[in-house]
Amino acid sequence: MGERIHLAANNPDLGGGEQVLLRHAEALLDLGHAVTVVSADRPTEVLDAAAAAGAEVVAIRADDRRDYLRRLRAWDRAERDGVVWCHGLVPAVATAGHRRRIVHLHQDPRGRGQVAAAAVARRGALVTLVPSTDMARRVPGSRAHANWTADLPLLDRSAVGSRDVGYLGRLSTDKGVDVLADAVGRLSGVGDLVVAGDARYVPEPDVRVVERALSALGSRVVRLGHVAPGELFARATVVAFPSVWAEPFGLVVAEAMAAGVPFVVSDAGALPEVAGPDHPWVARAGDAADLARVVGDALAATPSEVRAVTDRARSRWAEHYSPRAGRLRVQRLLDDLGVG
Repeated sequence: MGERIHLAANNPDLGGGEQVLLRHAEALLDLGHAVTVVSADRPTEVLDAAAAAGAEVVAIRADDRRDYLRRLRAWDRAERDGVVWCHGLVPAVATAGHRRRIVHLHQDPRGRGQVAAAAVARRGALVTLVPSTDMARRVPGSRAHANWTADLPLLDRSAVGSRDVGYLGRLSTDKGVDVLADAVGRLSGVGDLVVAGDARYVPEPDVRVVERALSALGSRVVRLGHVAPGELFARATVVAFPSVWAEPFGLVVAEAMAAGVPFVVSDAGALPEVAGPDHPWVARAGDAADLARVVGDALAATPSEVRAVTDRARSRWAEHYSPRAGRLRVQRLLDDLGVG
């Protein structure tokens, strides 16, 4: 069996970074490594999912984030054997200065405090990983290490004829939900805007902006709440990912590629990188008129044109963002780092 690898979580609930951590746990187990997932003890979402995947777990009793940071550092100094793979800034800071660490940043450090913390956290690390070449340009000395999705089946799209536009993700302005609502309102002959996701961790002023934009569409907004990607993909004719901030990756884009769903992205951050250089439906970030134009183009595409785009996207997913691609990427990384 390979060297034990501990995956330390940023948060105890299943956010995007924690989903990536679990994908890595599955890949490492498949590659024959002993895997331990370390997380704060409340809530137990990460620990439960890790145990279900076959990893060992360590629950760090913590009353808040600062307490978790302090107790994780003590545990790492006294009890950890093997490599620790820090998924996020909190575990990377907690273990700063300790031996045999991988620092994995899932998003850009924001503000002076996080930038300073990241500089401290990266010292002495075996490597600093980020999820895209785009983000690697903003984090000097880091290595691009793309995310990947579960093995999603291709959906049968033959029955979809609603001309609905779908969105999946956090309901916030940085994700461009308000811009998308504006864009849909500009289009004639379009069905509903089908929205999947929630506003957890979104500041209240931001929530109000999004709600005003959605309310302007009246009954044309359908809210699915927090659902599996396939539920939205089966409903929408086209899905849109209109972020206005520099996305470090774009996991929902890769999920749409896997499912064979036609999609529109903005040109924010790594979204075009994930979609690939040949993807035809890319809009200017923050520009509702341009987003309306591109969504309209996607809706107007012939079945053969849509099939050519989605087939190409599915092939790109298989090569870069599938579980097999993820396992190969992890193995190459460990070989490069000399982790047995």
